[in-house]
Amino acid sequence: MKTYAIATIPGDGIGKEVVPAGQQVLEALAAGDRAFRFQFEDFDWGGDHYREHGVMMPADGLDALRDKDAILFGSAGDPHIPDHITLWGLRLKICQGFDQYANVRPTRILPGIDAPLKRCKAEDLNWVIVRENSEGEYAGVGGRVHQGHPIEAATDVSMMTRVGVERIMRYAFKLAQSRPRKLLTVITKSNAQRHAMVMWDEIAVQIAQEFPDVKWDKELVDAATARMVNRPATLDTIVATNLHADILSDLAAALAGSLGIAPTGNIDPEHRYPSMFEPIHGSAFDIMGKGLANPVGTFWSCVMLLEHLGEFDAAQRLMQAIEQVTANPALHTGDLGGKATTAQVTQAVCDLLGASLQRKAA
Repeated sequence: MKTYAIATIPGDGIGKEVVPAGQQVLEALAAGDRAFRFQFEDFDWGGDHYREHGVMMPADGLDALRDKDAILFGSAGDPHIPDHITLWGLRLKICQGFDQYANVRPTRILPGIDAPLKRCKAEDLNWVIVRENSEGEYAGVGGRVHQGHPIEAATDVSMMTRVGVERIMRYAFKLAQSRPRKLLTVITKSNAQRHAMVMWDEIAVQIAQEFPDVKWDKELVDAATARMVNRPATLDTIVATNLHADILSDLAAALAGSLGIAPTGNIDPEHRYPSMFEPIHGSAFDIMGKGLANPVGTFWSCVMLLEHLGEFDAAQRLMQAIEQVTANPALHTGDLGGKATTAQVTQAVCDLLGASLQRKAA
């Protein structure tokens, strides 16, 4: 029996509720399954750790995670701590420290979800957004000078490297090639950003030659927002820079019904380091501790975690359980217009997984 070492980092806000729910679901999935089991280790990093120690995670925190098979992450964000500290001190420190250069965000309308696009059929919105996750607008290059004076200046430099763009383009084309439609849209802004984004476009053309069976097109990021709303069926796999994909994926999640159901994988495709999986919603301090958080985004992230580990049958079983739960309006949380609690949704998924294991054993 395989044993997978999983680090859990709830982080801040509702992360402390949905990550334990994700662990509960993974344990239910492994129960009675002779193929694998999980060994969890929890790390209490985040805002509370910052208040006590002055840092979001220990200086040697990456070493504590390095031997894990995967990381299940909650959220980073605390209303009493500047956002750049919470993000750079925890989530980005892990993403960049482990070179998780592919941020992958699947989006589709799950059964039972009342999505805002009323003219859209569920099959018309079935996307995967690939976000460059290591450089670009979030490279951290820049600085501030003459602070507090009239001549104060601040810069943030979007840094793109050929190797960084080539590898994310190749990853996106390969992912598109694996999907039924073999369709990729490359998001750009090269009409205004005339250096790095022009290189981005040129490299897309070069990498496309390696994938002659993939049909691809290019779209300016501002036009892409309208296309996602007006012509969702024309999109399938999407690749964009760190900032552009960050924004577009939140729009995608909202169009699919709620940020509460959307998953993310921060992937090291070469498996040199552990990859990290998380829901895309924030820390949502306004509902923290009330049992109102939607755990579906975390559960779907667990599906991605299982797929990354090669446990495709288990991933399919979990996704089927998620879809059965979302199909039941009585199990919708507040973000979906329902009254169900985090615990009720979690238990419903666990019950379905138990039932599927009984059928498998029979």
